[in-house]
Amino acid sequence: MHFLKRISIIIPTYNEEENIMPLYTEITNIFKSTLTNYDYEILFIDNKSSDKTRNKISILCHKDLNVKAIFNAKNFGQFNSPFYGMLQSTGDCTILICADFQEPLSMIPKFIKEWENDYKIVIGVKSSSKESKLLYLLRSCYYKLIKKMSNIDQIEHFTGFGLYDKDFIDVLRKLDDPTPFLRGIVAELGFERKEIEYTQEKRRAGKTSNNFFRLYDASMLSITSYTKTAMRFATLLGFSVSMFSFIIAIVYLILKLIYWNDFPIGTVPLMISIFFLSAVQLLFIGIMGEYILSINIRTMKRPLVIEEKRINFDNTIQVIDEKKIIS
Repeated sequence: MHFLKRISIIIPTYNEEENIMPLYTEITNIFKSTLTNYDYEILFIDNKSSDKTRNKISILCHKDLNVKAIFNAKNFGQFNSPFYGMLQSTGDCTILICADFQEPLSMIPKFIKEWENDYKIVIGVKSSSKESKLLYLLRSCYYKLIKKMSNIDQIEHFTGFGLYDKDFIDVLRKLDDPTPFLRGIVAELGFERKEIEYTQEKRRAGKTSNNFFRLYDASMLSITSYTKTAMRFATLLGFSVSMFSFIIAIVYLILKLIYWNDFPIGTVPLMISIFFLSAVQLLFIGIMGEYILSINIRTMKRPLVIEEKRINFDNTIQVIDEKKIIS
């Protein structure tokens, strides 16, 4: 008996009620028209949405056994939830896609084609973006900085969008990391990969949940997980400032001894030195705190997410009143 290869599509959601149905329709159309030789499952993992996202996912699960759902008990963040969803996949390969249509679904057949060419990992890399040019520029600078700072060859403009063979998913299951950073893990532990460029589209509907704090959280997670440069820079800068301060002190002492009464030192140099050194200390205490926080989270060994509910994992359709769900 010939069994079709199974493709798992993982879609993390948070307040994406307007995108759920169109996303499902387009993905299923791709499998019915282009990828007819494959079986598939679509797994939505929802991060405690406050709109009707869960209602619409539940309706799809009721209508289609190929659709599965995991509803988190709370919002566990932008990294844990997608990673956990990937670990629950059952396919021969797993494709991670955002729910906002910024990552073109037309990439799915391209990913699978390269996977069939024996690439264990096939990822999408943004070559341009139809979103804010300033934001894209800032992200470019950030990726280049992290790439320079890290001892791992980080992947520029890679968000996690891509295909992962089941062998790599098995590697992820063995990591036991409570704060996984998929972008770094792929660069560090991934098999030979294929990178395919794409243009990031504008969000089709809804409002992004990204803000300064989420972006800062992402950047600090990458820094504390994959770079030592920040702490080493702090050490070198502290040493340099100490040497500079010592030299200035010696110079002032010599001048004072030579010109005893004609060289008033005053308080200005002292005040400047105090403020400068205090600012440097506060900066690097903050950086050290980020590293300590990262270590603390990892040592607590907390679960990636806590599930409130899962649907269609037992391959039986649950009896759901659709009118009640919609209301």
